Amino acid sequence: MKWFLGHLDQVWQLMLNHAVLALIPLVVGLLLAIPLGWLATRYRVLYSPLIAGTGLLYTIPSLALFILMPLVLGTGILDPVNVVVALTIYTIALLVRTVADGLGSVPDDVVQAATAMGIGRGRRFWSVELPLAVPVIAAGLRVAAVSNVSIVSVAALLGIPQLGSLFTDGFARNFLDPIAVGILACMVLALAMDLAILWISRAATPWLRTRVAT
Repeated sequence: MKWFLGHLDQVWQLMLNHAVLALIPLVVGLLLAIPLGWLATRYRVLYSPLIAGTGLLYTIPSLALFILMPLVLGTGILDPVNVVVALTIYTIALLVRTVADGLGSVPDDVVQAATAMGIGRGRRFWSVELPLAVPVIAAGLRVAAVSNVSIVSVAALLGIPQLGSLFTDGFARNFLDPIAVGILACMVLALAMDLAILWISRAATPWLRTRVAT
């Protein structure tokens, strides 16, 4: 606690860096996973290739991917963009199946009713299918958020400042305090992101709260 209070500004800045590096890929990955998941659901011939192909991306070791990014993107080894792109790839790998399963869970009679009401395909997707898939998508998003918070720490080995820097500093000096603070800070950040996603999911699905109340 004494070490934490004495380095409060440092820990706070590292946590902010960590949050940005974890949150941006989560949002970008979701935006890219939605059309891919829709394609997998809409065209069954694409389901297996898309799900299997994106799933394989998650098997790439994070440190190797962080090192590979500068070669692919032409960025510097310490550029945070490398981490953002790598984590976006991991997020897509986790969310494409989730989005496809969420859209696939929408009852056919609901889709047919919307079509019978004259709602076009695009409007039906955004106003009917996607909102009904939110609970399933949110569950996968919570997993991806916690995963991102964890994987970002690995980037400290490349010298990118975030909470993982406390781990490398503690190990280098054989000093437990920064390591313990870093672990707790990562847990707090992961919990905060998880609760935020849960709150957004509930706000986006008011009919579920009504159903529970009745």
